[in-house]
Amino acid sequence: MNSRSHAAELPLAAAPGVRDRRDSLPARLALVAEVVRSGFLELWAHKLRSILTLTLLMLGVFTLVVLTSVIDGVIDKVQTGFAGLAWDGTAILQPRDPKTTEDQKRFAMSPGLRFDDLPRLTTPHPGVTAFLPRATKRTTIRVAGGTERVFVTGVTPDYAVFMNRPVALGRGLTADDARRRSTVAVVGATLASKLFGGADPVGRDVVIDGVPWRIVGVTAPLMIFSEELYYDANGLMVPLETYVLRLDADRKLTHLAVKLRAKRDLEEVSSMLLSRSRQAHHGIEDTEIKDLDAEAAKGYSQFMEEMRSWRVILSALAGTVLLVGGVGVLSVMLISYSSRRYEIGLRKAMGASDTEILFQFLLEALVLASIGALLGTVGGAFLCQKLSHFFPWGLVVNPLGLVAAWGVALGLALVFGLYPALRAAKLSPMAAMR
Repeated sequence: MNSRSHAAELPLAAAPGVRDRRDSLPARLALVAEVVRSGFLELWAHKLRSILTLTLLMLGVFTLVVLTSVIDGVIDKVQTGFAGLAWDGTAILQPRDPKTTEDQKRFAMSPGLRFDDLPRLTTPHPGVTAFLPRATKRTTIRVAGGTERVFVTGVTPDYAVFMNRPVALGRGLTADDARRRSTVAVVGATLASKLFGGADPVGRDVVIDGVPWRIVGVTAPLMIFSEELYYDANGLMVPLETYVLRLDADRKLTHLAVKLRAKRDLEEVSSMLLSRSRQAHHGIEDTEIKDLDAEAAKGYSQFMEEMRSWRVILSALAGTVLLVGGVGVLSVMLISYSSRRYEIGLRKAMGASDTEILFQFLLEALVLASIGALLGTVGGAFLCQKLSHFFPWGLVVNPLGLVAAWGVALGLALVFGLYPALRAAKLSPMAAMR
């Protein structure tokens, strides 16, 4: 049998015409098609083992696709939220908390930051684009359906423009409202939905401290990234002049925001504001400056650091699942090698080279990994589509994450499929067919 096998093999190996036909493109395409077909047959022949292996590969790819897409979506959403803060080039003058008993005694001698300080504090300065005072209190309002505890905020007409509070329905506050001390209000989108459902609240009245206020506008929905945004979304904005006249006898301000013409003017403008405040408060330094631009940058940096940590953790999780899937590919290919020894020997006896056998087994491993990766990609894309409406710019599959998922899955298939492929390639025809 040994001599007959070698006799059958030598002419085929020596015949140039036969070798040329086997090396031709149609022959190689036919071989690839046959390998793919045999790969599916192997999966079908060992259903449970194949399902477990495909599930692990699918979950690994699914996790990578979804996590990269979701993290990108979260970053887009947070970037949109930070942009909505309108904190760029903004500093605020706010009351300073006393740190010692001596501070408490001195601060008690000052009237604090008040509406009456504004003529002195808001004197035009070349480094300031706008002064934006704000006063907020929580109180009970009455509407047709009952009562509700809400935040009422007094602001100037410029506040909505410079602090990014666009109006979706009706109009915003105007200089005429401030001049006339009009009892008008712009309601936050969240509060409007809570009080009036889907109905248009413009033109309706709410009663605050026994006084009816006419709703003239509704803000656009806001992404809540600060305390002030939460207050504005869940409350009412009214003219500051009317606020101190009707709602706050102490005429207290929460803070005074200033929009800088250039960030380099921060130190000069801060010194100017503190000096003016000290003069208004009889020399008592009971206010401080807060750089919102720096606060936003710090918050965004911390957020990005957290996102990097989550990306590493979730990538490690997905990689572990894919690694276990790679071990599954190794198991499948070893069992395939053991059950197909006779077939391998027969092909070698008929002239198949070691390289062709190696290629066949590696291609079968890639077919297995590709099926799992395809299922994971489809599942990940479907979930991303379902989650899309939660993100401001939608949620699309991250192409880099998709390439990485497929690359890892196919790379692991090659690595774990290499050992069974080498064993099959090195198998002696005589040993296989014995």
